[in-house]
Amino acid sequence: MLAHSLSGLMLQLEGARMLAAEDPSDPRLPGIIERAHHLGKSGLEEARRAIGMLRDDELPGPERLASLAAQFQAVTGVPCQFTVSGQAYELPSEARLAVYRVAQEALTNITKHACPERVEMHLGYEPRRTRLTVENFAMNKEPPRAAGDGPGYGLTGMRERAELLGGELTTAMTRGGFRVELRVPA
Repeated sequence: MLAHSLSGLMLQLEGARMLAAEDPSDPRLPGIIERAHHLGKSGLEEARRAIGMLRDDELPGPERLASLAAQFQAVTGVPCQFTVSGQAYELPSEARLAVYRVAQEALTNITKHACPERVEMHLGYEPRRTRLTVENFAMNKEPPRAAGDGPGYGLTGMRERAELLGGELTTAMTRGGFRVELRVPA
């Protein structure tokens, strides 16, 4: 749960460390430190929400995707557009949580592995299913950089989460980035 905030926090702190080593008076340093502070606060709020979920408080769902996209944009500086199509309907709690967690993990993966120019997240309410698409678009057409923190299980976990609900998760390299698409039954 905290992976998104902690990954962003580590990136910001590494950037601050490098800038401070090169030139402690670099005018970009305060902004990086401010973003790191914001990430630390967000991580603490996420930890409190996680404890609340263990106590059976309300689980996150599609209604929090807009704020997740805004948080990603604020932390990374990468524009993240969130759109919704179709008539919204209530999803079962497991599907609600899956939609949120897949979006969260996809954004975490983008933070770790991509250098995007922009990100688009779309939630589509269709007659028989709900579809979530998260795609990053890169200005340069270089392949995404590899993760340096060891093997991850993000894509596998997202796929397993979808399958447990009778849904499907597909991933694909695109011309300029990477797309994750979740489909869960309505």
